[in-house]
Amino acid sequence: MNEIVGDPDGVGKRFAVVVSRFNELVTKELLAGARQCLLAHRVEDSAIDVYWVPGAFELPAALARVAALKRHDGIVALGCVIRGATPHFEYVAGAATQGIADIARTAAMPVTFGLLTTDTLEQALERAGAKAAGNKGWDAARCALEMCGLLRQIE
Repeated sequence: MNEIVGDPDGVGKRFAVVVSRFNELVTKELLAGARQCLLAHRVEDSAIDVYWVPGAFELPAALARVAALKRHDGIVALGCVIRGATPHFEYVAGAATQGIADIARTAAMPVTFGLLTTDTLEQALERAGAKAAGNKGWDAARCALEMCGLLRQIE
């Protein structure tokens, strides 16, 4: 049996992080986690480009444009949608999730999913590093690093 696993080494790699401003209390922590992960895996700070979009719904459009630049080895999508009293949550979360998935399937580089969809602000903050749940921004960046290594081996 042959097992192929992506090496998460970031030396010489360039990453984009596309992050939603909506729920910025949470998304700035996701961004901090993603940046810390990339730096910990030896990506140069100058090789990390951050693109801010207004909300989660706008993530897919920006991801598509950034992917078309072919300037990056991987892209990390970060956002946060918190359930409210209206069906708005389902529409935004569903559209953003589907859009990110569509870009991830067609982009020439890894596009990873760091979109939180939670019931409460407390749950979102927990997933952004406030508690033992860890930081999902870190996790999405680590996934992008590993996928870069894996896709290079597949090619």
